[in-house]
Amino acid sequence: MTIDTGQTGVVLTDEDGAAALLETVNQARAKGQPLVIQGSCSKGFLAPSAAGLATISTRAHQGLISYRPEELVVTVRSGTPIDTLESALAAAGQYLPFEPPRFGGGGTVGGLVAVGLSGPGRPWAGSVRDAILGVEMINGLGERLRFGGQVMKNVAGFDLSRLQAGAFGTFGVLLSVSFKVLPRPVAEETRVFHCDEREAQQRMRRWARLPLPLSAACHLGEQLRVRLSGAPAALADAGHLLGGDIDPEGEQFWSLLRDGRVPGCLEPGLWRVTAPPAALLPPSLCMNWGGAERWYRVPNPDAAGALVAAVSSVGGNARSFDADYAGDGDPVLERYGARLRRAFDPDGLFNPHVMVSGPEQHDAH
Repeated sequence: MTIDTGQTGVVLTDEDGAAALLETVNQARAKGQPLVIQGSCSKGFLAPSAAGLATISTRAHQGLISYRPEELVVTVRSGTPIDTLESALAAAGQYLPFEPPRFGGGGTVGGLVAVGLSGPGRPWAGSVRDAILGVEMINGLGERLRFGGQVMKNVAGFDLSRLQAGAFGTFGVLLSVSFKVLPRPVAEETRVFHCDEREAQQRMRRWARLPLPLSAACHLGEQLRVRLSGAPAALADAGHLLGGDIDPEGEQFWSLLRDGRVPGCLEPGLWRVTAPPAALLPPSLCMNWGGAERWYRVPNPDAAGALVAAVSSVGGNARSFDADYAGDGDPVLERYGARLRRAFDPDGLFNPHVMVSGPEQHDAH
């Protein structure tokens, strides 16, 4: 197999393309040719342009390797589309608890791990990193490595598998990932309340202290929506306590929010902020995760500087949701990220255009 230096990348013809991917990596090492790792490219806008660089694609390296519904574990190849994986899980009444985004309707398993973004239920069900049990990958020395395992309890030392979440592919080519999955809730219901952002924040803080079956909370356009998940009796009790109106299109709203398709999202000048839910910050375009994730439209550099200063003062993180997103700018995190990158990829073979500070720094709250 040869390296395609065009925009299409290397496309494998066999379902299990691990051997071919390894061959391509070793060819690149021999030539001193850096590689840009690609899946479906649905999240390519979050990293700098890779024009002119050789590419390696995992798109044909697809399929479930093993799935044990009774053990709540699935192992899947990195090029598998997210929709394909979730369809297989849904057939068994299960799902990925971190609700991965699929911008533009696409996305692969390798990409969701590389970017490390989670959907509306992240504070209640956990992040991408929390769901990873193990990975198989090719590092910058052309070695096939396995980290972690396929069980929920794994205490075999430092968890190198979870370092891949949010690393933007800078540590190597993912071949497969083992995820912890969960049963789908028996019932779900979305309640909507009309209020401004400050009142929404106060309500979410108050409700967070109560034993409610919350699984998502978002304020957008003067409306606060909360999702309740669990047994029908629990939803009825929670609804009686919370009040509000039932949103008949609640399921669609959370899907649109997850994929950045609500009004104003994925537009130029969008910034993503993660901060403590109780932090007092300027009014946002959208307040998600019960206040821990907020989205802003920033029109100019002065406004960006003011936002970064405000968010930093409360211990949060603010990043432009564009080609600069992969870089964090924190010198301490950059130092640790550089150490990890040298350990996995000492010659800088993978994604040389990406300067990432460290794994999953952008989904830390």
